[in-house]
Amino acid sequence: MAPAITSGQFWLVRCGVAISPGDIVLAVHPQRPDLHVIKRVIRPTPGGWWLEGDNQERSTDSRHYGPVEQVLGRLMWCYWPITGLSSARKRTAD
Repeated sequence: MAPAITSGQFWLVRCGVAISPGDIVLAVHPQRPDLHVIKRVIRPTPGGWWLEGDNQERSTDSRHYGPVEQVLGRLMWCYWPITGLSSARKRTAD
């Protein structure tokens, strides 16, 4: 699957909203608290959220560091570059 987020984009992140599988979120890396990551929610787990990158061949995600507890917010709208507003849509079945 091609990444939904590309370099150079700026996104509005909404904090404190419900998170569900398929959402793209901003989270704190569980092993490096100084690092924020953008990943897709796969499922809830007892230890937090299972997050994976869209480009699984190149992504470091929950498959490497386990569930993520600190999800800061959900990506809502891309506001730069201006090509018309686009939303972080939920993944559909392939």
